[in-house]
Amino acid sequence: MNLNTQSLQPIINFIWTVADDVLINKYLENQYQDVILPMTILRRLDLALEPTKDKVQKTYNEFKDKIDNLTGLLTSKEHGSGLAFYNTSPYTMKMLLADPKNIDTNLLDYINGFSENVQDIISKFKFRNQLETFENTGITFSLIEKFCSPKVELSPDKISPMAMGYMFEDLIRRFNEKTNAAAGRHFTPREIIELMTHLVYLPVKVKIQQGTYLVYDPCAGSGAMLTQSKLFASDSDGEIKSNGTFHLYGQENTGEMYAICKSDMLLKGEDPDKIKFGSTLSEYGFDPNLRFNFMLTNPPYGTSWKEDIKVLNVGSGKKVSIVDKRFNLPVKNFKGELEETCLTSRSNDGQLMFMLHMLSKMKDPKDGGSRIATVQNGSALFTGDAGSGESGIRQYILENDLLECIIQLPNDMFYNTGISTYIWIISNVKEEKRKGKVQLINASSLDFYKSMRKPLGDKRVELSGEHIIKIQELYFEFKESEYSLIFDNEDFGSYQVIVHQPEKDESGNIITDAKRKPKSDKNLKDSESVPMKENIDEYFEREVLPFAPNAWYDKTKMKVGYEISFTKYFYKHEPLRSLSDIEFDIMQLEKETDGLLKEIVD
Repeated sequence: MNLNTQSLQPIINFIWTVADDVLINKYLENQYQDVILPMTILRRLDLALEPTKDKVQKTYNEFKDKIDNLTGLLTSKEHGSGLAFYNTSPYTMKMLLADPKNIDTNLLDYINGFSENVQDIISKFKFRNQLETFENTGITFSLIEKFCSPKVELSPDKISPMAMGYMFEDLIRRFNEKTNAAAGRHFTPREIIELMTHLVYLPVKVKIQQGTYLVYDPCAGSGAMLTQSKLFASDSDGEIKSNGTFHLYGQENTGEMYAICKSDMLLKGEDPDKIKFGSTLSEYGFDPNLRFNFMLTNPPYGTSWKEDIKVLNVGSGKKVSIVDKRFNLPVKNFKGELEETCLTSRSNDGQLMFMLHMLSKMKDPKDGGSRIATVQNGSALFTGDAGSGESGIRQYILENDLLECIIQLPNDMFYNTGISTYIWIISNVKEEKRKGKVQLINASSLDFYKSMRKPLGDKRVELSGEHIIKIQELYFEFKESEYSLIFDNEDFGSYQVIVHQPEKDESGNIITDAKRKPKSDKNLKDSESVPMKENIDEYFEREVLPFAPNAWYDKTKMKVGYEISFTKYFYKHEPLRSLSDIEFDIMQLEKETDGLLKEIVD
């Protein structure tokens, strides 16, 4: 699965120069990708169809007036392309260059000749919108000539979907940087995908040697997680060597990324109808009863899901109430009673909603269960007080013993963000030793990454193969060490109790109500988080009463909270430096400044 990204740079650089050579003064910089990305896709599809062009043309001309639906014939190996798509026009991209005077008319004919599934890709790119500009500015010939250059090697036989995904993401990153635009999502480095696929598949490799398995990414992007996870599981030279059948499902709501993903599924021989367009949270594209064996995703974090709420929300005012069983789940109240609760994260960050969505798509353990790997940022671990939607989502996951492990990754791993990120491994078929337990792995230190020779955007570090193996070993060993800690599920839970103190009059006397009970002073009201494993009364007596002897708490109004703090668990105390060390450093500084410090002090 290793990808030599440096070998792809000459191709990426050449494609990048096409914009500056051909589109300059014809398009605004923020419009370049509207041309470059679909042209790259079309050339890749064009190259895949070239060897069978004559065969497809012969079949089409022979049967177009005899059979209404030619798809079966035109995709067959015997009479057609042998692929899931085809083009019935008499042209290839290279052939368009043979007639410069009519190139615009012929290009339209060429585009119209693609099969229905490719038309969907062209439509999502809104590529037809560009044809009039091509003709009016006279750039059609130059543009096609550039993409037919031998320097642009895009053949599926030579550039894998994994490599293509990297190329697209690098191009999009460059376009966004050039126009100071936010990328809107965090493309996943290939070594992170590798780590995720290893931790999803290796624990069950013996069980998946045969059979049929469904793999799903609700935020599919370029489709790299899907294609690479299948490759890892089924590679005859790999660690698993499964002979099973893996079906890939994905959904993506960004038109260009959906188009990129679907095109590579076509080229890979996957079913393109298993890639859906639209928002997963509010426009789920598959049968609601469909369940998946494996799920891998890197959802957008810190990104609003307000538009989804508008579709899903049936509440009023500030109260969000969603009638959707994916987001209405039973969690325990402070009495230990299960209550069906609408669990929603705040509207400006929907990452945990994708988590709930995937949980709803897990297979029953009796049917083999499911395994999930998802990238999240730090807010998924601790954002939200007790009783909040975020806390409730964590509570549901932990109370149902679904969380196996969380791995903190090094900072600066992603192309457009330097923030801390984490891989969550979730399963409803835990090994016996992991039941009731959660493993936290801190892989953020220098022992787990190396600096890149040349940064790519914000990505300054990367994992080597050795680093991935090192993290895997910590996971499989399931032992406590400097980098690995193991907790009970309840260790992350707490009860939020409101601490009251009495009101006092000007003379210092406690004010009471009609029942002669002290009135609570709202200015002194506070809260305490009592660890779930502790007795609340004992905690209150030990931690509160020594400092507020008249305090009390309302036992009928407590809230349950769950959070996971890597900082707290992996904190290393660094003792203060000794006075002698400080004095020594000052004297050394005095020597280096040649007595200047002494003159200033005197």
